Amino acid sequence: MNRALTMHDLVLAGIAAAAGLLLAFLSRTVLRWLAKHAKRTRWSGDDVIVEALRSVVPWAAIAGGAAAAAAVLPLTRTVRHHTDQFLEVWVILVVTVSAARVIAGLVQSVTQSRSGVAGSATIFVNITRVLVLAIGFLVVLQTLGVSIAPLLTALGVGGLAVALALQDTLANLFAGIHILASKTVQPGDYIRLSSGEEGYVVDINWRQTTVRQLSNNLVVIPNGQLAKTNMTNYTRPEQQLTILVQVGVSYDSDLDHVERVTHEVIAETMTGVAGAVPDHEPAIRFHTFGDSRIGFTVILGVGEFSDQYRIKHEFIKSLHRRYRAEGIRIPSPVRTVALQQGAVVIPQQRSLEEPAPAVSE
Repeated sequence: MNRALTMHDLVLAGIAAAAGLLLAFLSRTVLRWLAKHAKRTRWSGDDVIVEALRSVVPWAAIAGGAAAAAAVLPLTRTVRHHTDQFLEVWVILVVTVSAARVIAGLVQSVTQSRSGVAGSATIFVNITRVLVLAIGFLVVLQTLGVSIAPLLTALGVGGLAVALALQDTLANLFAGIHILASKTVQPGDYIRLSSGEEGYVVDINWRQTTVRQLSNNLVVIPNGQLAKTNMTNYTRPEQQLTILVQVGVSYDSDLDHVERVTHEVIAETMTGVAGAVPDHEPAIRFHTFGDSRIGFTVILGVGEFSDQYRIKHEFIKSLHRRYRAEGIRIPSPVRTVALQQGAVVIPQQRSLEEPAPAVSE
């Protein structure tokens, strides 16, 4: 415009800018109220959406007020063009960041609900966020008048060189995607590798898998190595599992009595210890005539892998206490030792836990 700036223009511009600021303040207040109500719902997606709107709506309102203020001012064509372009880029960046936050949050919500654990598989979240930000960046370049066709061509050629230079990184990336897509391992599963590492899977990201051991230490395993190694997943196909407890009684024991007493101890343990599965049908199987005992196996059901240690602890204590009360003897291993005195050999029976007697010359 060619006309001069007047006080009336400044007043209108100030009103427009103030209206934008006021609208931003009111929208932020309303969205804060909505966020409190969204936390009460079961679906976590509404929390993500409201949180993203809290960042995009106020900035959009401020941008709208600035655009209205610029519209009433007598700006030259060049200044108006640059002002409009700046506001467009501003809005695009705000919307892109908010969209990346919303979509990544929704992806994280879906991965959590499907795996049923508190942890998250951040590989999908990171890929989604990068893709949305990349699209927003290309839109910004197009808005600024920069042709993106040569850029895409350069990225295609340069991508081949990058792929060759980052073979290990890309191998870990695609291995992580394959692991999650095949659902062989999910965050929250308890796994054991053939190399000896074991623990709960905390997270699977674009490069590595983090495993938390029972000692609360973290083990970091590259996705490529995890995909190649032999692995036992103690959480799939179901979380409940059975454990075996080896027991032995003396040869003079009444096996029917032993079986009945053991079943009673199992019933007490399954109903009184946290992590046990009372509905699981226990089993007692005699299997071995040993050197000093008749061996049998007790099969118990536990809720998940780490519960077995507490259940074994309580079961063995209760079984030992009950056997002593019932007069059922658990013999210690016995070995025959020959003591040579001159030309006479005297066989003796002793426990392996006793010290060996001195041999006379």
